[in-house]
Amino acid sequence: MLGQMIMEIPIELMLTISKKLPWMFFPDIIPIGHPIFDIINSTNPETDWDLRLACLLLYALDCKDNFWQLYGDFLPSADECTNLLLATEGDLLELQDPDLASTMREQQHRALEFWEKYWHSGAPLKIKRLARDCERFIWAVTMAQSRCINMQMRVGALIQDANMLVPYADMLNHSFEPNCFFHWRFKDRMLEVMINAGQHIKKGEEMTINYMNGQRNNAIMQRYGFSSPLNPWDVIPFSGNARVHLDSFLSVFNISGLPEEYYHNSQLSDKGDTFVDGAVIAAARTLPTWSDGDMPPVPSTERRAVRELQQECQQMLAKFPTTSKEDEQLLDSMTEARRTLEAAIKYRLHRKLLIQKAMQALEIYQERMLF
Repeated sequence: MLGQMIMEIPIELMLTISKKLPWMFFPDIIPIGHPIFDIINSTNPETDWDLRLACLLLYALDCKDNFWQLYGDFLPSADECTNLLLATEGDLLELQDPDLASTMREQQHRALEFWEKYWHSGAPLKIKRLARDCERFIWAVTMAQSRCINMQMRVGALIQDANMLVPYADMLNHSFEPNCFFHWRFKDRMLEVMINAGQHIKKGEEMTINYMNGQRNNAIMQRYGFSSPLNPWDVIPFSGNARVHLDSFLSVFNISGLPEEYYHNSQLSDKGDTFVDGAVIAAARTLPTWSDGDMPPVPSTERRAVRELQQECQQMLAKFPTTSKEDEQLLDSMTEARRTLEAAIKYRLHRKLLIQKAMQALEIYQERMLF
């Protein structure tokens, strides 16, 4: 049963592009007869959704006397964005993650190449004025990526997977334990913001949704420009042979459910025990484990495995150019840093904090092992 509704937004206020032909659904902002229509139509609906939506957003912001011109005043400027498409090369190096940095360079090149292809010197004035420089276009792509809602919607008899920019709903912040979710109401063409079943939102309490369920920090960072040390889906890249007993580890921390649905069963925990969080759930998913029917673990073998896994964690931390303490001190000393630089340093800090939390969990595990 759906939860209590607290907001409904009609499609008339949205910018929407579907992922397959026929590819456009929006009642008011229709660029037919405008050269941006041909640019959008030349892209791949499934892979270039952000470029398409960026073009549509720029067109909407240029149209006179429409809602999106007013709403544009509420959108963050390029200086206020954390999306790594706007990061400098120095910012990307501060990630201390060569793979993510390489991915973002490719994404930056993709956006720049698209802008250069269609905003060349011979482009019509109607196109040029939408994004007179590449920074304006890349800003629009970051808005599409970081504020877009992906949903299946129906208009008439047609059901489509669609990318939507939805005013007001795009202001909801992220949480791995959200109190709200989105629901598309087919009949009235409305996007509803619903409260999760069994939850209540008190006056003054923040409304949150889950942006990307089941995604690691690097994927969230790539699209939204933020990360979390409490992401239950993040991964520690263990490569050794040491293993701990799965059921024993879960039991020590009162973690229940299947691996894809692990959760902390707080009713089994001591009151005031706040150690178990998203990072411990991530450790439960990512630690190398073994399970062999009813065969119990051997304490000495488990403790040896714990020591080896902790040593591997120490080796991972030693490979970073900076420590978590140095990262924290650097963040505390930064008063007017670029948002992308701050996000990059937080990302590398969160990677280290996850590893450190796994080490702490292993230490507690060997102290509390139940046999």
